[in-house]
Amino acid sequence: MRNGGRILIDSLVAQGVATIFQVPGESFLPVLDALHDTPSIRTITCRHESGAANMAEAWGKLTGRPGVVFVTRGPGACHAAVGVHTAKQDSTPLILFIGQVDRPNLGREAFQEIDVDAMFGWTTKWTTTARSAEELPAIVARAFTESMSGRPGPVAIALPEDILSEMADPKETPRTERAPLMPAAADVEAAVVLLRGASRPLVIAGGTGWQQAESDALVRWARRWQIPVCVTFRRQDRFDNTSPDYIGDLAFAVDPALEETVREADLILALGTRLGDLATKGYTLLEPPHPSQKLIHVFPDGAEFGHVYVPDLAVLSDAGQFATALESCDPPAAPVWKAWSDAKRAAYATSIVPGPHPGGVDMNTIVAVLQDALGPDDIVATDAGNFAQWIQRYYAFRRLGTQVAPTGGAMGYGVPAGIAASLFAPNRRVVAIAGDGGFMMTASELATARRYDVEVTFIVVNNGMFGTIRGHQERYFPGRVSGTDLTNPDFIALGESFGIPSYKVERTAQFGPALEAAGTLKGPALIEIVLDAEALSTRATLSQAREAAQARLAGNPV
Repeated sequence: MRNGGRILIDSLVAQGVATIFQVPGESFLPVLDALHDTPSIRTITCRHESGAANMAEAWGKLTGRPGVVFVTRGPGACHAAVGVHTAKQDSTPLILFIGQVDRPNLGREAFQEIDVDAMFGWTTKWTTTARSAEELPAIVARAFTESMSGRPGPVAIALPEDILSEMADPKETPRTERAPLMPAAADVEAAVVLLRGASRPLVIAGGTGWQQAESDALVRWARRWQIPVCVTFRRQDRFDNTSPDYIGDLAFAVDPALEETVREADLILALGTRLGDLATKGYTLLEPPHPSQKLIHVFPDGAEFGHVYVPDLAVLSDAGQFATALESCDPPAAPVWKAWSDAKRAAYATSIVPGPHPGGVDMNTIVAVLQDALGPDDIVATDAGNFAQWIQRYYAFRRLGTQVAPTGGAMGYGVPAGIAASLFAPNRRVVAIAGDGGFMMTASELATARRYDVEVTFIVVNNGMFGTIRGHQERYFPGRVSGTDLTNPDFIALGESFGIPSYKVERTAQFGPALEAAGTLKGPALIEIVLDAEALSTRATLSQAREAAQARLAGNPV
């Protein structure tokens, strides 16, 4: 006989869980006690539930199996909700365990009680409340199945406090594996027929569940067929950015030439992406429900077909499995689209030539130095914010699992994601980059970084404002700054207060030595980049954005 806490942890061991993230709460003390006697599970104690949930989400991204996070009821669950929402939008496997009030008190609004179904039902694949210790192994097994199957996503499980002390002797369930979803041979053949009949085919790759061999197969297939490939927002590591067939990412501040490519294409092969509003510029590059371009949509969840777009060919398959199947298909002897593809590749090469940069620190050069310092397997974790445009536009991701970033756009992600990445891959260098706004949202997790001595170089891009919102503000209300300026701490003193060596970069030439020094350390380091506020984005300075908006509002051509 075992208590519910022991049963739950044994069930996670059976699923191969080796790391969990948590902020302790009195509502799941038997779980913490069971972890004390479970050396096979590393328990990462975080300083805020949002940090813990973001670490678990990043873990799910990197491993393909659910990141596991424990939080207490009420405030703990509310704080963790941001990580659950990111997992939903990013299609990341994640399991959130929430301590809950005792079973007899459910529904009475007892101390810190929340309605887990109401709160998380809309943003998870499955939400449930355990009713007995006996059923915990079955709940855990189903949670792993739900989280990984089809379109991956989060699961939330409430654990009434009294069941964790309840004694039972259930049978353990075996480890759950996600079976690959293979494309039907007829679907591959039909796709090849459509591709061969196209004049201007384009591949849009994204989504989750890719393996490195599948990404490599797509690169080889695109080279043989001479078809251009772009990726969706923060999915750049799905396709080697140094491949001659790579033509950019459909993200914020997208290259106008890439927008034109999507419009010009007469056939879109969408691999793994839902074709959301960012990839389609608010559903305008492809117009729902029937785009003017022929559409082959490859996705592992049939509910997505027709949800926004009705494809000419719907293929229920993992994107990577479909790419692997395509590799054996021969291209036309003389593709009619070759000249068009060549032009698109040339346009992309032009688009990544850096332009002028205001201020004492040139982010274009910063990214170039970073590119030279990191190897193809090293990991770059980024927060949300305008600063990330320099990474997305100029950094070449070469291998799968090297870009960890929130496609759902949640600030506060970069610091915890960097910690999770280093815990996952301790032999690879990890750089976590955040703006001053996002960094401060989870800066408390520097204590976690120091406690576990993760080898992460944290980079804070400090421009003294919420840059993304300031950019929108200048676009719609030019010159009327309101609510976007920031008062920041001394970031060097902050880092050093945690025992983290910290370096300040006020001139471009200081960055290389700081990055090199950080890379020699055992444990975390912090680099503050002081960025001129004029350096708003890769495509416009603050003044240019304001002047363009003023001219537009005045009715003048821009």
